[in-house]
Amino acid sequence: MTQPAYHVVAIGNAIVDILSQTDDAFIAAEGMTKGSMQLVFSPEEADALYAKMGPGLEASGGSAANTIAGIAALGGKCGFIGQVADDQLGEVFAHDIRSVGIQFDTPTRSGQPTTARCLIFVTPDGQRTMNTFLGASQFLPAEALDRDLISNAAILYLEGYLWDPEEPRAAMREAISIARDAGRRVAFTLSDVFCISRHGGDFRQLIADGLVDILFANEGELVALAQVDDVEAAIAKLAPQVQTLVVTRGEHGAVAVHGAERAEVAAEPIARVVDTTGAGDLFAAGFLHGEAQGWPLEKSLRLGAICAAEIISHFGARSQVDLKALAAKVA
Repeated sequence: MTQPAYHVVAIGNAIVDILSQTDDAFIAAEGMTKGSMQLVFSPEEADALYAKMGPGLEASGGSAANTIAGIAALGGKCGFIGQVADDQLGEVFAHDIRSVGIQFDTPTRSGQPTTARCLIFVTPDGQRTMNTFLGASQFLPAEALDRDLISNAAILYLEGYLWDPEEPRAAMREAISIARDAGRRVAFTLSDVFCISRHGGDFRQLIADGLVDILFANEGELVALAQVDDVEAAIAKLAPQVQTLVVTRGEHGAVAVHGAERAEVAAEPIARVVDTTGAGDLFAAGFLHGEAQGWPLEKSLRLGAICAAEIISHFGARSQVDLKALAAKVA
């Protein structure tokens, strides 16, 4: 097996995040469920909601893209595979993600639908309410995969959100085969309880077949996947089936299990939660960066907690401090 040229390569929804501050009254008036993510099924509907937004911050987004941007900010060498359309938002996504040093060469897709966008409304308590038009991101074909990029990454990272549509699901299965053939590790994030309700059988089979080395989940997702009522029972059931299980527990920190080893960390203290957008994504970035460097479990967990705390202390899912300097302080 050759030495990998990249630390992590991710496959996920290629979404332009547009964040704007608002209040609870607006959320209620628009019939949104505060703190949730709902799908927008047409570009016209997305345009109408966008017209009602206040001043916004645009950045390349999507769960896996946020994670990869975090790893790049930590000094990792990364790549991303995701589908955008040949339009203005596609150019915004490509420019933004390349500007932070991420390899991104997925060919654009012509015609409809347009590039995906997520309209994120952040209320004063830091809660984000997301309205996502998935657009072109749902049409990533297997032939668009950069096989060399995948086979030259120490870790392939996949997001559960992209498992819904048939075309990218087939692409991710192919990517797993490419990574496996090259002797690389595969990391998978469950993304959302609703993803498990739709595809839990597939996810359980991937794990049973030994195709997932590193599994990320929050407590609700883990319990749903394990089909038990207790987090510790879920850990006991799933930890033996993967090389490394990572469970985020919000304000209670995180736990990771690797074989007989178990490590736990507390959540990093923070003066005020400003915006929770990207918290789990940046936690995964910190942990995966540590894994790619060969760090011990507890050290990787602590970096994940530090990255998550930094991202929720301000507006947006891009770090506003030098993450490399934070990583250097992790003993």
